[in-house]
Amino acid sequence: MAGRTINPWWIAITVTIATFMELLDTAIANVALPHIAGGLATSYDESTWVLTSYLVANATVLPLSAWLSRVFGRKNYYMACVAGFTVSSLLCGMAPNLTALICFRVLQGICGGGLAPVEQAILVDTFPASKRAAAFGLYSMAIVTAPALGPPLGGWITDTLNWRWVFFINVPIGLMSLMLSSRLVSDPPEFTKQVAEARRGGKLRIDYVGISLIALGFALLEAVLDRGQQEDWFESHFITWFLTIGVAALAAAVVWEWRHPDPVVEIQLLRERNFALANVLYFLFSFVLFGSTVLIPQMLESLYGYTATDAGLVLGPGAAVIVVLAPLVVRLVPRVGASRLIVFASIILSLAMWRFASFDLTADYSHEAWTRAYQGLGLAFFFVPVSQVAYSYLPREKNNKGSSLTNLFRNQGGSFGIALMTTLLARRQQYHQSVLIAQNSFGAASTEAVTRLKAVLVQAGLNSNDAVLQAQGRLYELVKQQAAMLAFLDCFRMLAVVAILALPVALFIRPFGMGKKNA
Repeated sequence: MAGRTINPWWIAITVTIATFMELLDTAIANVALPHIAGGLATSYDESTWVLTSYLVANATVLPLSAWLSRVFGRKNYYMACVAGFTVSSLLCGMAPNLTALICFRVLQGICGGGLAPVEQAILVDTFPASKRAAAFGLYSMAIVTAPALGPPLGGWITDTLNWRWVFFINVPIGLMSLMLSSRLVSDPPEFTKQVAEARRGGKLRIDYVGISLIALGFALLEAVLDRGQQEDWFESHFITWFLTIGVAALAAAVVWEWRHPDPVVEIQLLRERNFALANVLYFLFSFVLFGSTVLIPQMLESLYGYTATDAGLVLGPGAAVIVVLAPLVVRLVPRVGASRLIVFASIILSLAMWRFASFDLTADYSHEAWTRAYQGLGLAFFFVPVSQVAYSYLPREKNNKGSSLTNLFRNQGGSFGIALMTTLLARRQQYHQSVLIAQNSFGAASTEAVTRLKAVLVQAGLNSNDAVLQAQGRLYELVKQQAAMLAFLDCFRMLAVVAILALPVALFIRPFGMGKKNA
């Protein structure tokens, strides 16, 4: 892509560094929220806007990145995003109050939203179709490893240093990525020619209507997904209005962009079957990956007494399996076929989620880590084949716009997964708690348990009345713990169902030969 003397793998490593930085930062920030709230003297609920502001800005820019890279040039736009992300990370670490931090996080989200789509387009244009699977194998390692490393690293940083280093850690990584990008990355001749012709023909006019509708729609939708559970969904006028306006804006954007001669987001690319199916698979893949990555540490910390660092270490084996198997998957794609590998991945991923749904409160670290490794086995056979399917019949000149859509679906899949799992967990916990209380309130078993606890507490020196109250309180805590465990199991069953949905989707993939299309 850049020059004949440049090894394309150096380009792949360069863009993967920025991907890793951006995804790692998101995962680390989640863990650091309580520390941020304490450091800035604000409530935890208010501090969650540190995450929401980033996600809203990120989702808004994602679908616009292809158009922006055409306007400014892909390399210029990419380097501006890396530089902006690095500078905004520094500013986040120096923020004197919550308002400033949220503003800097918006800037960070705007810059971070432009990274992944451009990086994916760079990989597609740098490698021929016959070697593209290997490039996406490397890229998939960053996508899955960064969220896994984020929680333990974030816990260690905040415990050892302070929350500001969660953002400062991006600065040296960003500077290294910026230096490598300036030397190794360049716009491909086809892309440069296409942009030059569009500029001469006056086709790069700013589509104010399309940009406004897309930005408004995805910003409101992301806010709804992130704040819905805290605001009790449709019981809140804020959520109802945001969802209504957001959906209306996106519907209008679809109609407008479909008819526009040079759309900001080329929705008509979804008419190509393999590309459309790949985006559905990206959505399902991210739904399960991010939904489970949120649930597992939360379950381990709240029910098993793990620290944030220890809970994060449970996620490590899954990432390790993906790293080890990536070279094997790359070789299997042309031999076995992408569709078969996706079917295999869907089954394994669903079984792994179902295994999580069979846990009880006696499960130990080895069971949890091995099950996560089992999940990693499914994920390892998922991302690379899906990436091959996405670009199998897409014209080469559409790679840039295609990457924006694939990353948009991946981003929204993760957002929907986190939002739905958070909501389902809270609702099912309330349900199970009410059922357990109804079953045990006047039952002989609960009465006997209270009596035994009371006797133990009286022997410890409490009077009879206090002993009864404490015994009832402890029994209630046990009921809450059991209800929470049942709710987590329900969530994992839901993820198992979502994972298996990829199986019928994969059966409709149109066969393609490696190296013959989009080469």
